Amino acid sequence: MSSYESPELSSPNHRVTVEDIDKLTGATTPHFALQVRERIKKLIADLPADDPARVAGDQEIARLSGLGSSGEVRGTPNEPTLTPLDSVTQDD
Repeated sequence: MSSYESPELSSPNHRVTVEDIDKLTGATTPHFALQVRERIKKLIADLPADDPARVAGDQEIARLSGLGSSGEVRGTPNEPTLTPLDSVTQDD
């Protein structure tokens, strides 16, 4: 069962926290980014705009949207300290 499907998290008495958002998004890969994004949207839908969990959720939704559409990129001009990832087809 994913953290999102946890009975505790889906309980009407549970107050969504920034930690809940972090747990759901922390290890998200490009492959699952859009699925996790939709889970976050549902989780924060009823929170007021100034709620810390809503703010964190909105930030993660934006990040996951980019991750899901462009994948993970390292070593671009925007991140000069990171070396490019090796190609998965590169011969050793």
